[in-house]
Amino acid sequence: MAEVKNIITKEKLEKYFSITRKALEMVNSAKKDESRKDMVLDFLDMATRYFNDAKYFYSNGDYINAFAAINYAHGWLDSGARSKLFLVKDSKLFTVDDD
Repeated sequence: MAEVKNIITKEKLEKYFSITRKALEMVNSAKKDESRKDMVLDFLDMATRYFNDAKYFYSNGDYINAFAAINYAHGWLDSGARSKLFLVKDSKLFTVDDD
């Protein structure tokens, strides 16, 4: 049976939650650019807020908004990693080099 690609399933959301949760945990424990502390805190705050919004939408069965919010959360984390606010090296979770 062919996979339906235009439906946000519970399984797909759980996969994205897992990936973003790992990224958030990694960022929280990683070194950060202390010279841009205000930006670091802002990016982390936005990622956390969107992650919490995604959990809220998910718990209320609103998979579309949960999917949007979880992707925004990961986008903030990835942007912070890419701009070296968060000093992480994991090309599976972020668009950064592993070395």
